[in-house]
Amino acid sequence: MNTEPAECPRCAYATVTRLATSPVPGVWDVLQCGRCLYTWRTIEPARRTQRAAYPDNFKLTEADIENAIEVPTVPPLRK
Repeated sequence: MNTEPAECPRCAYATVTRLATSPVPGVWDVLQCGRCLYTWRTIEPARRTQRAAYPDNFKLTEADIENAIEVPTVPPLRK
């Protein structure tokens, strides 16, 4: 199993939480950033799990997050 990153691949935040672990011990974990909420499995390729390999076009800074427009709410289901 990959070790947990020291920071979020997308925004470089240091607080990463384990959300789930594979039913087979040691295979994968699902991790989530405490700031930007980016979520990934530890078995994903480096471009999804490591800041240095994450695509520059999709990296976020603290300022990007603070200045982001409000995320729209999910509308209610149609009946």
